[in-house]
Amino acid sequence: MSMKREPDRLVLFTDAVVAIAITLLVLPLVEITSEPGDEPPIELVSHHWPQIFSFLLSFAVIAHLWFTHHQLFENVRQYSVPLVVLNMAWLLTIVVLPFPTELAGTYDGDTFVRLFYVGTILVSSILLAALRLLIHSRPGLARESPGLTRAVVLHAVLPPALLLVAFVLVPFTSYWSLLLLLLSPLAQRIR
Repeated sequence: MSMKREPDRLVLFTDAVVAIAITLLVLPLVEITSEPGDEPPIELVSHHWPQIFSFLLSFAVIAHLWFTHHQLFENVRQYSVPLVVLNMAWLLTIVVLPFPTELAGTYDGDTFVRLFYVGTILVSSILLAALRLLIHSRPGLARESPGLTRAVVLHAVLPPALLLVAFVLVPFTSYWSLLLLLLSPLAQRIR
């Protein structure tokens, strides 16, 4: 069931939630500087490098996921209940991501934390794929939709497939397996 309404309200809500989540990432770093101590700033930064790295990584991840979502919703003409439900599920993964980010900064070498972190990103990517497939499979949702062509399906499934491989490799490669995501732009070239 499509709703005869422009998706602007849904997109604005989504953008606001993502903005809040990306802002929450920095709060643990702000707390570090508010701790009293005699540590010079350079030592403070070098001592808290895992937290800084996890912040930067998660900022880049959320920015990438938001940009993918943004590109996808530029083509949405109206929305449906399944589209809203999938979008809310996707937002849940974005809102949750600051938690495994903080864990990653605190428990740097813990395999469970690494799997939780990459697993959260994997679920987010799967939900983006489901959104893409839904938008292209339902007549009327998209302004322009070629249907579920080979290119649409590949654009949808390649990023989660790469993240699944990264997830499996995390116990052996740590967060370095996320570099596999650099291959995902190849999906944009497939027609």
